Amino acid sequence: MATLPSVSRDLASFDQLSTAERIRLLQDLWDEIAVDPAGVPVTEAQRAELERRLEHHRANPDACVDWAEAKVRARSR
Repeated sequence: MATLPSVSRDLASFDQLSTAERIRLLQDLWDEIAVDPAGVPVTEAQRAELERRLEHHRANPDACVDWAEAKVRARSR
């Protein structure tokens, strides 16, 4: 994982990075954040939306598709 000095250096020259390098940097940053999901703040609006979606799923369990099917559908659009 990237350390803070490396991230700071990369952010200082962000505009000089290629698109692929920028994506990689963002992935590295997300990996750092994802280590502690409890540390990611969730707003009341986000919490309410998650609850709404969970209730919808409970009421309509057959309406969902697995991740593999979702990717296939997204790529075919």
